[in-house]
Amino acid sequence: MYDAAVLWHWAEFAVRWVHVITAIAWIGSSFYFIALDLGLHRDRNLASGADGEEWQVHGGGFYHIQKYLVAPERMPGDLVWFKWESYSTWLSGFTMLVLVYWLGGELYLIDPRVYGFPPLHLGHIEVPSGLQAAVLSAASLALGWVLYDRLCRSRFGDEPVRLMVALFGIIVLMSLFYTHVFSGRAALLHLGAFTATVMSGNVFFTIIPNQKVVVADLIAGRKPDPKYGKIAKQRSTHNNYLTLPVIFLMLSNHYPLAFAGANTWAVASLVFLMGVTIRHWFNTVHARKGRPHWTWFATAVIFLLIVWLSSPRAFGYSDEQEAEAELLAPGAERFAQAAGFEEVHRIVQGRCSMCHAAEPVWPGLHWPPKGVMFETGAQIANRARDVYLQAGASHAMPPGNLSEVTEEERAAIRAWYQDATG
Repeated sequence: MYDAAVLWHWAEFAVRWVHVITAIAWIGSSFYFIALDLGLHRDRNLASGADGEEWQVHGGGFYHIQKYLVAPERMPGDLVWFKWESYSTWLSGFTMLVLVYWLGGELYLIDPRVYGFPPLHLGHIEVPSGLQAAVLSAASLALGWVLYDRLCRSRFGDEPVRLMVALFGIIVLMSLFYTHVFSGRAALLHLGAFTATVMSGNVFFTIIPNQKVVVADLIAGRKPDPKYGKIAKQRSTHNNYLTLPVIFLMLSNHYPLAFAGANTWAVASLVFLMGVTIRHWFNTVHARKGRPHWTWFATAVIFLLIVWLSSPRAFGYSDEQEAEAELLAPGAERFAQAAGFEEVHRIVQGRCSMCHAAEPVWPGLHWPPKGVMFETGAQIANRARDVYLQAGASHAMPPGNLSEVTEEERAAIRAWYQDATG
């Protein structure tokens, strides 16, 4: 019988797998249709009345594709809608957010060095810090979407360039907000989740409903209002430029310098500028309007600026923060008090802290992997589940068993964790 930690671990893996698969489907179809639309030959007088056409070859076959600005004379009954890729990506990503960050808030979402979430009482009920952080997380995604959507629907949104600049301003503000209330890892993940919510919201609340209005008008014999297509195109363009930054932010949790440096908010903001420069190159090339190689130079400059802004020293503690390394997260007390903790403390410090320290001593390491440190008992107890899964239930850590953890020591870790969890 597997214990709860193992089952929870596999549940996270399964949801993450689904999320990656659906994201590949969504991003792949998005990139394809953007390139197709930009590359259509519109200088041909087509008998079908189509706006443009493209001939493509793939998988041993030839494809003749035509695009209609409104619709062909006869509305096909088997019209394919590209929407579930977006919906499935957001739903699986939201599930990951709940499993990892909301239900593991004390470990992954909250960093006392950033913001301590003071005790909150609703009448006689005390609201745990993890629940406070989860509510703030959900509210930020919802309010962020409302702010963006209202801005697009206002007169301010009538000018595309002005709107894109305002959108970048919102992203910078969200970056500042997230990096001042959540851990660095959670901050970048939430900025990615906010952006993904905007993208999926565009599909669910605007693009698909507008397309359905056009289809209904055509079926009823009415002439569709062109504003619906214009609005959908605007939101699709935003999604085009937001895709690459989202991927960067979702990968950032594997690279501590991206999420735990001194200027995380600036790093996150600049990532969006890189997304614009890279997509501009591809969009221009697909539209057959040249090859603006300056965009790659600009991307390289922005990336070097990001590297410069990150700081390996950010993992150390200031004098004021030194005591906080001894703080136990809510719920971690049972691991610090469980039988065998002193032995596990000795094992982890002896076998793991040469890498997982503010200043690692292992050759070639300049910062702790994923920002995880095991220099104090509290740090070990706070990450009890990770210690158990990585070094007790499996042989994932240390890599290649470089510090020569014995089977007896791994058994001691398992016994300690199981004693604490009952």
